[in-house]
Amino acid sequence: MEHTVSLSVDRWSTETRHGGKVFAAVFPHSDDFTIFAGGTMMKLLAEGYTGYFIKTTNDEKDSYELSIAETIGRIAAETQDVVDALGITKLYCFDYKNHYLEHSQLVELRHRLITLFRFLKVDTVISFDPWGHYEENPDHYLTATAAEAASWMAGRRLDLPELTDMGLAPKTVTEKFYVARGPQLTNLVVDISPVIDQKRTTLGLHVTPMHNMWRTHLDLHPSDHKLTLSDFVESMLLSEPDQHLGIAYGEKFHYINEANNTIHR
Repeated sequence: MEHTVSLSVDRWSTETRHGGKVFAAVFPHSDDFTIFAGGTMMKLLAEGYTGYFIKTTNDEKDSYELSIAETIGRIAAETQDVVDALGITKLYCFDYKNHYLEHSQLVELRHRLITLFRFLKVDTVISFDPWGHYEENPDHYLTATAAEAASWMAGRRLDLPELTDMGLAPKTVTEKFYVARGPQLTNLVVDISPVIDQKRTTLGLHVTPMHNMWRTHLDLHPSDHKLTLSDFVESMLLSEPDQHLGIAYGEKFHYINEANNTIHR
């Protein structure tokens, strides 16, 4: 099967409508989906999608000088604020231990995702790229592996056949927006210029993890001691794409559409 690898730009258009379609953002941590795909989710929702966020860990390690209990509580509240601000219909938290997802949990995680994909009738998944290179965080690559497998298996009638008896008919996820922190095949850039201010505001709602990333960066790079938190968010998380694309801000993806074998939606 051949896939196009040319780079396309998905621009905002009042003519693009996807009423009745459903996406699930599947990420291990609260801030992942906003950092990598916040603008894209806003675009999909504006086009008529219903959106869900499935968070696989409890985020207990994502704070600076807070206890684990306080970290979990703060990020749980902040995540709900982000979900509400974006217009996501519901947040599902699996609450696996942060940074301790294991290969032994993959089958369980995959089966939970299959169940939700069928129940929610998911058409589109947004997650980490299972083929992304040099990823250090086990939560990232294990969540990606489970989401990829579940996207396919959710449509297989003999995988978890008891779900059919429960009224959860097979439903294949045919469209994927995959992101990565390191090198990956990038074939789609989504124009998020019209909502860049909203994305900036939404990132600010992730108070605890943003503060942690900023303080950790300063510890690793003492010469940046004058870098403010707002400057860090702007420079590290809102970088502009290549100017030849003709857009001010974009989010980059390894995009897969198995329904028509192209990268055009």
